[in-house]
Amino acid sequence: MEKLQFITDGMDADETTRQALAAIEGGCRWVQIRMKDADDAEVLDAARHIIPFARKHGATVVLDDRVHLVAESGADGVHIGKEDMPPAEARRILGTDKIIGVTVNSLEDILSVDRRLIDYMGMGPFRFTTTKKKLAATLGIDGYRRILSDARNRGTDTPVVAIGGITLGDVPELMTTGINGIAISGAISRAENPTEATRHFMELLNTK
Repeated sequence: MEKLQFITDGMDADETTRQALAAIEGGCRWVQIRMKDADDAEVLDAARHIIPFARKHGATVVLDDRVHLVAESGADGVHIGKEDMPPAEARRILGTDKIIGVTVNSLEDILSVDRRLIDYMGMGPFRFTTTKKKLAATLGIDGYRRILSDARNRGTDTPVVAIGGITLGDVPELMTTGINGIAISGAISRAENPTEATRHFMELLNTK
């Protein structure tokens, strides 16, 4: 499981591609193509540019929500939100070889997921973020520590990635809560130099 996941927030294929390539050049080896307001053709256009570049660098690429585009795009899998397709249906469509990640916000969410169907959980939000609509209650450091402790005590060993408004300065303490990695969007895509910002995250994570 990669310690850093980059989630695009571009408005179109060109912007999304620029963001993803910059993150990969900075050392990130996991990209989620997230284009909530784009049509399928735009998502496929971005994927056609991102995935070959990712392959050259050994990076994983998953799509946000668009289960029906995984095969056509050549993506490695999908991340599905709580209001998206159920994991069981996604697994039926994708088979056993593709990655499936799900969004969780609480211990109850974690325990309700059939962990045999998924590969990881994205848990958040850590704090308020403008890159996601319909934001759930923020968790903060104490929330992650409490939920993950309870989940591990109940035998849950599925990798958990923290997400939601995370900045570079949050990383050291966040990585002490029991998470396996972090997902970053705006702190990289909106940085003055996204590639350099990615390198800073990678350097910090590789010391943890």
